[in-house]
Amino acid sequence: MNKIGPLAVIAVLFVLAPLLGFWLPLGPSAAPNFDDYAAGDARKAAFFEYMVPLVEQENAAILSSRERLLAIHENGSPGWAERRWLLQLAERYELEAFDPSESTDRAQLIKRLDVVPPSIALAQAANESAWGTSRFARLGNNYFGQWCFVAGCGLVPEARNTGASHEVAAFKSVRESVRRYMNNINTHPAYADLRSRRASLRNEGNDISGLALAPTLIRYSERGQEYVNELQAMIRGNDLQQYD
Repeated sequence: MNKIGPLAVIAVLFVLAPLLGFWLPLGPSAAPNFDDYAAGDARKAAFFEYMVPLVEQENAAILSSRERLLAIHENGSPGWAERRWLLQLAERYELEAFDPSESTDRAQLIKRLDVVPPSIALAQAANESAWGTSRFARLGNNYFGQWCFVAGCGLVPEARNTGASHEVAAFKSVRESVRRYMNNINTHPAYADLRSRRASLRNEGNDISGLALAPTLIRYSERGQEYVNELQAMIRGNDLQQYD
């Protein structure tokens, strides 16, 4: 009797994971201590070597689910199992009163279920985590400055305004931080313009690039346009377009 080897099992699980609604903990786990690298080119190289696979794996999982969603949408008549999967996906992407049999509802889900250009994810990770050296990155695996609002959910900012209750979220892994960041971009009302611009680029047959979408992140930071300008400069200065 033939036995399936461990590598074959891993390969099958990698293909099935996004279809079944979960992700595998693939890729690097604990981040290196980026303080061990000299500031500048050495630290940047180590940072991108670590972060690029995480970003690419999350985008690959999103695209796998997107392909299944598009196939169901084009077929137009989702079966019981497909409707159940669509409802789970709609919950994850925070679409309320979602009806899987409605074409317009599925179209809204398609708009949310799409990649975040790696150049933007990498630039924001570097910017928000000080190239992986910030307290929130080191102690909470938070590379994107994500907040949470339940006491004990993360780390309390040292310079938090009087009366403020937010904390900077803590994650079990850097990959979870990447996943939650992408979900935030794909669901939060503040980034509706990004999702609309991304959909327009797809419909027009254009590349989904970080430089094209960066202006839609003006609400990501209190610094507004200055933050956007900084992201665009980081994308250009570090040749991050190559990852898009």
